[in-house]
Order: sequence, then C-alpha cells, then structure tokens
Amino acid sequence: MEIEALLREWDGEQVVTRYDSSTNTWMFVCIHSSRLGPATGGTRMRVYPSTADALMDGLRLSAGMTRKFAVVGLPFGGAKAVLAVEAIPAGERRRRLIEAYADLVASLRGSFLTGEDMNVTEADVDLIGTHGPYVFCRSVAAGGSGDPSPSTALGVLHGIRASLEHLTGSAELRGRSILVQGVGAVGAHLAELLAADGASVIVSDVAADRAKSVGKRVGAQVVDGDAVYDTPCDVLAPCAIGAILNEQTIARLVCKIVAGSANNQLATPEDAERLLARDVLYAPDYVINAGGILQCVGIEALGWTRAMLDERLAGIGDTLRRIYREAGSDGITTNDAAERMAQARLTRSEMPTTSR
Repeated sequence: MEIEALLREWDGEQVVTRYDSSTNTWMFVCIHSSRLGPATGGTRMRVYPSTADALMDGLRLSAGMTRKFAVVGLPFGGAKAVLAVEAIPAGERRRRLIEAYADLVASLRGSFLTGEDMNVTEADVDLIGTHGPYVFCRSVAAGGSGDPSPSTALGVLHGIRASLEHLTGSAELRGRSILVQGVGAVGAHLAELLAADGASVIVSDVAADRAKSVGKRVGAQVVDGDAVYDTPCDVLAPCAIGAILNEQTIARLVCKIVAGSANNQLATPEDAERLLARDVLYAPDYVINAGGILQCVGIEALGWTRAMLDERLAGIGDTLRRIYREAGSDGITTNDAAERMAQARLTRSEMPTTSR
C-alpha cells in the first residue's frame, strides 16, 4: 500500500516525518491521539521491506498505544515512532542517528514523549534525554526507572495466570507447557519467571544461538521458529514481532491460549474471530503487555512507589478477567471486549462537564 493511502485511511492526528541522509534513515513519529494527555509511545528501530511498511507499523502501533493507555487508565495519549534503517547501526553511526532523532523529538516540544522499543536501548534513551526532557525509561543513573522489560514480563506472567484460571479454573503454572516465541529482552525475562514458577517452558527465536542460550539457562526445550505454530502447548506467548496470527498460522495452532508481549499480534481484525472459532483464548496484546508503560510512566511521571507498581502489574490479570467475562457473556471476541473498554474511557474523556 502506498504512503498516501495509508495516511488517508488512518484515524490518528498527525505524522511527523524526517529523512536523515547521513544514516539513510526514515523517521516517522505517529501521533494517534492526545485526547487523554500527551501522546506517548516507544521508538522502534527496524529494517523494513519498504518505507511504506515502516509507516504502516508506526500507524498500527500508535493506535495500540492509545488503547493501551485508555485501558490501564493513565492520563496519556497514544503514539509510536519508527526508525527505518538499512541495517541496525552501531558505534558512531548509531550515535549520529540517535542524536538526529533526538533533535526531532525535542522539536515537538513535549507533544510526543518516547522511550524504549525494539532495537532501541536504555543507552539510546539516555542519549535522547540529553536533548530534551521528553523521554521515559531512562536508566536509573540518568534519573529514570530503568529497563521496563522485567515489568512487561511480570505483567504478562499475571496475564497468563489469569488466562489459565479463566479457562481451567486454576492459575497454577506448575506442569503447564508454555511456548515463548522470541526470547529478547521481554521474552527471556518471561521464560525465567515461568520456569521459576514450575512451568514447562519451550522457547523459540529467529536467533538460534539466543534461543539455545536462554533454553539452557532456564531448562527449556528449544524449537525452530516456524515450528511454534505446530508445537502442542497450553499457552503460546508471542514476544517478538507483530502480525504473527493470521488465517494460515491460526489454523495450525495447537494451544488453547495466546498470551504474550508482542504488539499487534493479529494480522487483521478478523483474526480475533478466527481464534474464537477455534476456541483459542486470546489475551489482547495491548492489555497484557502494559507493564512497561506502567513502570515508566507510573514511577517517572506519577510518583508511584514500587509497591504501587506491583499492584498495578497484578491488576493486568484482573483487567483480563473482566474482558474474558464480558466477551463470554456478550458473545464477542476478547479483542472486541478490550476495544469496547478502551473506547468507553476515550468517550468519557470527551463528555463536557456541567457547572452549577
């Protein structure tokens, strides 16, 4: 799809674009909504098949951030930025790219706040923060709350327990088989948490060496990347790239629950119906993976203590339980139930106040 068509069909507010010739990088800051507060979302760096694919990723991710903030009840809007690179840079080239991007973020003067996402590190965020105060998830040494990956993983753990409880009546992980697809920052933490709770863990990653390393560390079985859809398990936890659930892969699933940290797991909205038709319980991604924003925004902007954060992370499971109940009672998909929850909050924010 062409860039013009993508923008015409999008329901967001604005896209800020910059091309950095020194690093051959397209930068897209996609601001979907500022209805609830400043538009906020991580920055993702990836090699994309095309510039249009990069923009499409940013547009979809930013809409997911709007829903995520609405569902968890935080006073922020949704946004996302993508850096479309020809190769993941390192050294001086990476520094030049991050500084050029930091200038773009600073030029928006707080209408966009950002943090870590795929291939963007804590050190990168610290560097962005030297150009302006418009970042979350800086290192503790730089005055931030640190790496959000452990909190994201802990939120997913609570979500998996809630999903198992809804389906089986027990949140117990011991003896349950859980396949973690993608063992990067979040997935590796999740695999460790699951193993510590007695789950039978299976791991997979496009980087075979990384999968083997994590598998050895947590005592997990390792399967090849494409085999995840055909591997019997109680729970599939996608923790890598999005759009992995489509008509073809859903037909191959040998699990009863999909609950993981990856953003935009459904390739199309119709895929939620396909999961329901196959009796696969789906934990909407922007609900279950909210732990990272709860940490960064809660601690850095709202003054939460660690105890308050832990309570909100556990609340991810409670939110999913409510979504599952409403989906079941109303005969709709869990994705539709989550969407309805998000839209209710967004609608309430638009209602005029009356004076007496």
